[in-house]
Amino acid sequence: MTVTWEELGWERLADGVGRCRLPGWDCTAGLVLGADAALMVDAGSSLDEGARLREGARRLAGRRVTHLALTHPHFDHVFGAAAFADAEVYGAYGAGGTDALFAPGGQGREALRADAVAEGLDARAARAAADALAPVRHEVRGERRLDLGGGRQVLLADVGPGHTGHDLAVLVPGAPAVVFCGDLVEESGEPQAGPDAAPGRWPDALDRLLGLGGDDALYVPGHGAVVDAAFVRAQRDALAARFGVSH
Repeated sequence: MTVTWEELGWERLADGVGRCRLPGWDCTAGLVLGADAALMVDAGSSLDEGARLREGARRLAGRRVTHLALTHPHFDHVFGAAAFADAEVYGAYGAGGTDALFAPGGQGREALRADAVAEGLDARAARAAADALAPVRHEVRGERRLDLGGGRQVLLADVGPGHTGHDLAVLVPGAPAVVFCGDLVEESGEPQAGPDAAPGRWPDALDRLLGLGGDDALYVPGHGAVVDAAFVRAQRDALAARFGVSH
């Protein structure tokens, strides 16, 4: 039996499109429903969180999640990925291996586990999630369209580097269009630039996001409330000034 977005505590953004703001790090997980398939955007910060997202998506869609898009390889977005073991997993080009890439600084799953524990995740949960990580099966270079059925088309776009070396955006066309931005955009705090960021290229990545969605889209940040194009432009300009990037 399906339920409404609101009954599960999710936020409906457009017809068949919504997101869940997860506790702890205020991280977004998105869901896009088609007639034949369901796409999850990001997977939460632990196996338990991933399992809760999987069950919520199943109740909303009336079917299992068939596709999972990971916006970037940080623990709070990927540690629940193993809960979607039977889904087709997509990431930005270069994000195809866990040991080399799923970590700040590109130092492997052990560094990703350590980062999660340093940020407050239970050590046993961090170890279980890190050990369960599997390689991204489908790397997106440029753009890739997914047909979810019933006329629902989704565009995956490799828009980075910026927040990391492997930033993937998800565009859901419609009225309004919805763009899942990952941590290229943050609303509930200042954008974070860790050791795997490319600060000099981040403003350009935001320009690519704006080119995907246009002026009237809803932009869904990796953390925080949904924003508009004006917010993304202001964040682009602030990041350019912060990192001394001419734009």
